[in-house]
Amino acid sequence: MAPKLRLIATAAAVPEARSEPPSTDNTATVELARRASAGDRAAQRALFRDLRRPMHATLYRVLGSNRQVEDLLQEAFIELFRSLPGYRGEAKLTTWADRITTRVAYRHLRRQRLMLASDVPASTPSVVGTPEHDLQAKEGVRRLYAALNALKPHYSIAFALFSIDGRSLKEVAEATGVSLIAAKSRIWRARRLLEAAARADNVLAAYLSNPEAVND
Repeated sequence: MAPKLRLIATAAAVPEARSEPPSTDNTATVELARRASAGDRAAQRALFRDLRRPMHATLYRVLGSNRQVEDLLQEAFIELFRSLPGYRGEAKLTTWADRITTRVAYRHLRRQRLMLASDVPASTPSVVGTPEHDLQAKEGVRRLYAALNALKPHYSIAFALFSIDGRSLKEVAEATGVSLIAAKSRIWRARRLLEAAARADNVLAAYLSNPEAVND
């Protein structure tokens, strides 16, 4: 499916956080992390199995392409396993892993900017519809990610998590390790920069003005 962009949100309009099940005892998770950090292969496989899908999804939504996701996912897991001794269960393991994944994405985007990479995602989130609809939607998504790649990483990541991945402002703040106000500011700033880019790009402008068109 194409990304469901929440582009109509403004700095003054903060969505409700997605509902989560009541928190439960985190003892079992902490114990699993302890065993994995001690070299227990079964525990490491269990963590990999549980965390691979959400970590991959975060990278894919931020980057807009599968081209380097697998390498970055491996990098994220290496950092995660190295950091396991410091996990004490203060946050959910998925939230903690999400922060690590976001840091890996941030470093990757910074490297891209430093290398002045001019290429754009070769593959984008798939779109289903008529052939003409597909082409228009894919080109809109391609240009959106090209514009995002031109932004500072902390702007593009916050925007992608909020507007593309559909996270709440609180979840964006948690993943990026900043305050709610800072997360809100980054999303708003990214949106304004994208709007500026769209003024010189009719295809991007059309996509941003009607993102729901690709979700029919």
